[in-house]
Amino acid sequence: MLRFQHSEYFWFLLTIFILVGLFFWAVKDRKNKLKIIGDETLVHFQLRNFNVKAQQFKLILLLVALFAGVIGLANLQANAKTQNVERKGIDVMIALDVSKSMLARDESPNRLEKAKQFVSKLIDKIGNNRVGLIVFAGRAYVSVPLTVDFSALKMNLSTITPSSIPTQGTVLGEAIKMARESFNSNDTKYKSIVLISDGEDHDENVNDEVKKAVEEGIMINTVGIGSVNGSPIWDEELQENKKDAEGNEIISKLNETELQTIASNGEGIYAQLSNAENIAKTMAVQINATEKKSFGDVVFADYTSYFQYFLLISLLLITIEFFISERKKSTLA
Repeated sequence: MLRFQHSEYFWFLLTIFILVGLFFWAVKDRKNKLKIIGDETLVHFQLRNFNVKAQQFKLILLLVALFAGVIGLANLQANAKTQNVERKGIDVMIALDVSKSMLARDESPNRLEKAKQFVSKLIDKIGNNRVGLIVFAGRAYVSVPLTVDFSALKMNLSTITPSSIPTQGTVLGEAIKMARESFNSNDTKYKSIVLISDGEDHDENVNDEVKKAVEEGIMINTVGIGSVNGSPIWDEELQENKKDAEGNEIISKLNETELQTIASNGEGIYAQLSNAENIAKTMAVQINATEKKSFGDVVFADYTSYFQYFLLISLLLITIEFFISERKKSTLA
């Protein structure tokens, strides 16, 4: 079976029609200008060394070269063989804190944007696993259910702001509960939660939810973001740091103890988000070390590409066209 890997390049074939149109327009325009210059017979005599057939042949070579080049870019392929490949992985729910404290600027440009960078890198590194996204502040919501469509997940991630959650606060327990309920309850393993927060918890049920998650075979890893010394919270609407009723700046501090406890009780690991790339690698190793389940067989097609032959033809034709002269060989009487 034949197919083109990049059929979108066929739009370039429109260039052929444009070149043909420009050629005939140029020929017509040239004839009109010759009539204006003077006697037509005399003009043709003066241009007797101009080879019209060579000019037309050069155009044909360019058009064929362009056609071959487009076919090469589109990459004509033949299906050599197909085979079934068993796909294995685990289900990973990423729970991201989007409360207003995540706008603190002790991370650049702020905690939330740094966390989103980490999530994007983590998605790239956890391979064949299914990944979902939960966002939480005063409430928790499933933003993206478990999926292998990482492009859609990243697109959704890029749009998330604190205004995505109308209720403010930080409910770690509810986020864990929402993630737990997003998994298949029939599985007693193959599940992991990655909780990303500054740890300022306002949920008394977090310990109970962690215990339930472990009982259901879910490993909980936590990532802390921010500084333990604290940082003011930026108010985007007022364009100034948030203040309390007495006019004092509100300082948000990373609560490492809370996140470390959750990770320890959740049979996972804790890491402070200093370098997004390194922490993503660490978390990916932790997640990928978990026993994996089969997601079923995937039909894998091994295609043979022929783009190089068409690009070679295109290059040869362009080279030949370059060395063809539009002037006739002069003969001495």
